[in-house]
Amino acid sequence: MPIKSGRTILRILAVLALLAAPALAQKGSDRFQFNHDIFVEPGQKSGDLTCINCSVFVRGEVAGDVTAIHGNVVVEQGSRLAGDVTVVLGDLRLQSAAQVAGDAVTVGGTVRREPQASVAGDVTSLGGAGWVILIFLLPLALVGGMIALIVWLIARIQKPTPVRA
Repeated sequence: MPIKSGRTILRILAVLALLAAPALAQKGSDRFQFNHDIFVEPGQKSGDLTCINCSVFVRGEVAGDVTAIHGNVVVEQGSRLAGDVTVVLGDLRLQSAAQVAGDAVTVGGTVRREPQASVAGDVTSLGGAGWVILIFLLPLALVGGMIALIVWLIARIQKPTPVRA
């Protein structure tokens, strides 16, 4: 019985650690959000911003990188980003006089940049759902195929062979 209670305690601690992860990620000026938009207001400075299933709106300054998965990133007029911007399954919009010191990358979305906006690094846009399938689902299909092959081989080896009497 003590082994089961020990496992239960470990499971509870693991769940609590997962629930505390967003709070720990917000230490300092870095921010992480899940299903809740991130806003950097004018005059406000922030570190790395990570957003899953939500959008990031930058009106101030970001000293780190900005990452959004299944959401959009909007860098408004006069805002500055010191790092890279990465958007997966969403769009990146750079308004007038917005500055990005690093690279701007979108996968499964587009980069919309006004002429006065500047990006010091490379701008890459892999638009369309086809890239998402190619980048994420194809490797998963290959791994699943390898697992199916291994299971089939093990089942074939364990199949009893008839012995003639």
